[in-house]
Amino acid sequence: MQKNKTGINQSDIVFVKRVSIGSINPNYPLTEEQLDAQMAMLNKCLQEYPKGKIIGKEVSVGIYQVGEHQLSMEKTTYHVGFNRIPKWIKEE
Repeated sequence: MQKNKTGINQSDIVFVKRVSIGSINPNYPLTEEQLDAQMAMLNKCLQEYPKGKIIGKEVSVGIYQVGEHQLSMEKTTYHVGFNRIPKWIKEE
């Protein structure tokens, strides 16, 4: 069986939850509360039963010109693998 960097068997993963942190849309910047909610979801995936493991991530970067200023925004999407679908995800 092939193991990934997290030490879990890829064949044991039956569910993957994608959790995004941040935004690259300058028209809809995230509030502090929205960022906190995104972080809370990631922490829930990694700490509550059954505990998930980060098996991959995507990083998206947006660079925008606003007048004379350059604005860069970043969004990271974590792929959290579970050996079964958590009950709390089914209830959402």
